[in-house]
Amino acid sequence: MNRQAREAPRLNVVPPARSMWKALWVFGGLLGLVGLFAWGLTRNARFIPSPLVGQQAPAFELTQFNGERFALADHRSHVVVVNFWASWCIACKEEALVLEGGWLTFRDRGVVFVGVNIQDEREAALDFIRHHGKTYPNGPDPEGKLTIDYGVYGVPETFFIDRNGKMAHKHFGPLTWTGLTKQIKELL
Repeated sequence: MNRQAREAPRLNVVPPARSMWKALWVFGGLLGLVGLFAWGLTRNARFIPSPLVGQQAPAFELTQFNGERFALADHRSHVVVVNFWASWCIACKEEALVLEGGWLTFRDRGVVFVGVNIQDEREAALDFIRHHGKTYPNGPDPEGKLTIDYGVYGVPETFFIDRNGKMAHKHFGPLTWTGLTKQIKELL
């Protein structure tokens, strides 16, 4: 018998306690990753503070759907509410009546509303405006320049500009009546 045949094969056997700890570490790591993933899904990932708050709001001109021009500079000394929206956005539908109600309530008190339609088809946007009875100025941002200047991550997002032209607040998601009126009253 040769030497190889006489030696018993060596098995790499891990003691049971050591393999149990290894399995627990792997399981714990996987559980931690799943927990981190679940936490990420439940928090508002769109809440990214705007560096514009406290700064001069970026100036812009917008050609409204009705062909008229809207320039932010023309509304200095007014509180301005700038809302970014799209017709396909479900949350934009939720806040449409809130914004129109805010416009009707505060327009005589020096508050100007403007809607900026992004990533949308013109006819769909016009149908949205008609369906929701929007009467305040609204226009498209076809090249996305205004969307980039304001750091918009998605729709809806609303910016509140004070009477001095400074960005006072950025709101993520659909506005509620309470949230809208609170922000406006703080700026009046």
